[in-house]
Parts: sequence; structure tokens; C-alpha cells
Amino acid sequence: MSDRHITRRIRGTDTADGAGVKLKRVIGQPGLDMLDPFLLLDEFRSDDAGDYIAGFPEHPHRGFETVTYMLAGHMQHHDDHGNRGDLTPGSVQWMTAGRGILHSEMPQQEDGLMWGFQLWVNLPAKDKMTAPGYQDIGPERIPVVRPADGVEVKVIAGELAGATGPVEGIVTAPVYLDISLQPGAALTLDLPAGHHGFAYVFEGEAALVGGEQLQRSELGVPSDGEQLQLAGGATPSRLLVVAGKPLNESVARYGPFVMNTPEQIHEAIADFRAGKF
Repeated sequence: MSDRHITRRIRGTDTADGAGVKLKRVIGQPGLDMLDPFLLLDEFRSDDAGDYIAGFPEHPHRGFETVTYMLAGHMQHHDDHGNRGDLTPGSVQWMTAGRGILHSEMPQQEDGLMWGFQLWVNLPAKDKMTAPGYQDIGPERIPVVRPADGVEVKVIAGELAGATGPVEGIVTAPVYLDISLQPGAALTLDLPAGHHGFAYVFEGEAALVGGEQLQRSELGVPSDGEQLQLAGGATPSRLLVVAGKPLNESVARYGPFVMNTPEQIHEAIADFRAGKF
């Protein structure tokens, strides 16, 4: 079986979104505009309420999916169809915006650590105007496996060591793993050949991914192949490994709208202004 090796390394850049929420943008920045089918990856982390308290007031989306993974803190989701969901530590929400949705994500705390990720996953042309939907997944539904000594993995999507993640029915057949590595631990990770993916170190000093040392807040893009070699660094580390089937379609994007042509973007803006979301 062929090993994947790191072909690109990208560091997150500090920015703000929503009503001024401070975050680190990793995918969706000049150094890595997108990684088909992934359009954006943000890490938000702060124990200063001033960095997050204003949250993400009501805003539209069309044509893709948003994946929110909370590590610490508490946010509440609300949309214009009356749906509500609590994002608590360890929970995941996989939202399919489809043809259009107006939603908000607002902090339910005034102090303490708020930490997590938001990933945007593109939808193929045939599914961009599908009905909106949610998979709200509490931490108790996410299996935890220990496939090797000193390795612990939360399986959010995909399969590992006999466990299957709770995220279902996503067209890009995603793998989404939260991997903790003790110093000296090693793991050979099977990934579907042809899937595009990334590894992002978010805790500890560094981890070895595909034979290269990735530092905290650094993302590595592996080559194609069937296996990815992981190993712990000098201190305990934690990283996301995410992969998905590329769509290989044209992409037209404007803020919260991601379609295939500029004409479809103009239509999305017109529909939003006309109150059709």
C-alpha cells in the first residue's frame, strides 16, 4: 500500500468573522484558497469573552455544508425555520445549507474558554439546491477507539478500528478524525485513495505526519495514497485528520454563497434579497 507524504504546509492566519469573533483561518486564506471539496477551515479559541461574545448573528448560506465541532464552550444554533440546537463541548453539527438557510450561532456563556472548528464542505452541482438539513450529534454518540498504544481517536465520520462515525449520508464520503498522540506513539491510518485531505495540529507542540513534523496551528496537505503515517512528538499532541472525495467542478463563491457559475451567485443574492431563503 502506498504512503501519503506531505506536499504543502500552511499556517493559520488571524482574522475575524461574524460580529467580530476572532479566529484562525487555515483553509480559505491566500496561502490555501480551497482544498476540493473543502472550502474553509477556521479554528476559534479564546478565553477572553470580548473575542467571541458577539457571536455569529443571523446570516445566509447556500450551496455547501458547514461542520461545527466544539471542543470547549457552549453555542446555540437557530435558523429561520425554527430549528434550534445546542453545541456543547464534544458535539458536532453537520449542516447542509442546500438551497438556502438563514441561521445564527450565538455563545451561551459570558466567560471561559470557547474553542472549536468550523469546516465548509462543498456540495456537487446536483445537490446545491437540495432541502436544508442537520445532523446534530452529541459527544456521547461519537465513538472513541484506541487503535495503537498511546493513541486515542474520536471517529466523527468514516471508519476506524471497527468503529463508524455517526455522520451519515454525506456525498463527499468524508473522514473526520480527532486524534490524540502520546509521545512516541505511532499510527498507520488508512485513508481512501483519491480523497483529498489534511492534517491540522491543534494541541501540543508538534506531531509527525507523513514523515514531516507539523507544528501547532500548522496544516499539512498529504499526497494521494492509501495510508498516512502518524507519530507523536516530544509532548502529547492532538490533531484533526480530515479527508473527502473531490468534486472536480467549477466553483463560484461570494461570501456565504458557493455555486458553480457567476450567474448562480447573482441568483442566490437576488433570492436572498427577495426573502426566498
